[in-house]
Amino acid sequence: MNAGQYRWCELLLVFFCLPILAYFFRFYLANWLFPALIILMAVCTFLLLTDPHFKRFRLTSLGQFSTVKKRIFTSFFAGALFSAMLYGLLNQENWFSFPLDSTRQWLILLLAYPLLSVLPQELIFRSYFFHRYKRILPNKTTRIILSASVFALAHCVYDNWVAIGLSFGGGLLFAYTYAHSRSLLVCVLEHSLWGLWVFTLGVGEYLDSGLTF
Repeated sequence: MNAGQYRWCELLLVFFCLPILAYFFRFYLANWLFPALIILMAVCTFLLLTDPHFKRFRLTSLGQFSTVKKRIFTSFFAGALFSAMLYGLLNQENWFSFPLDSTRQWLILLLAYPLLSVLPQELIFRSYFFHRYKRILPNKTTRIILSASVFALAHCVYDNWVAIGLSFGGGLLFAYTYAHSRSLLVCVLEHSLWGLWVFTLGVGEYLDSGLTF
């Protein structure tokens, strides 16, 4: 098995087979989602840092943030305004229910979510995925779409199409940002904005926890 074939097998096993397996055993793995995420992040980090071809500054620098910051904030504020109005019309009972009914948990989420959930996800699905499979997926657009697809597939454990759809849309956005900024921190910022907004708005009801959005 050559290097290219090995990467394909790894991609299929880690990003397709494992999520599908997790879906069928989701009732038994509910308490293991977070540990699994952290372990996978640790493995991906080790492989990145031991790869001489990986540029480590991509993990700590803002990269080309100046070229994407206007789009990030403009799209977020426009999307937040639209989604607030739409969700308010469709589900007024749960509109901003999380911060209103569970203020303490919401405040904890604001602090913990970016570090404990977003950072591991972005390192795995963006930094690791884009670097590790660049050789077998040389087309940047292909990597963006496939990154978003496996990101959405990882959310199938929640067993609802809302979580998968939101994750695919977010995955496209975050992958596009990484492809143009080459910065893990920029993706963490964007993902945190959208993820925290989703839970603040009340759409977090479609997720069992905030660990993997």
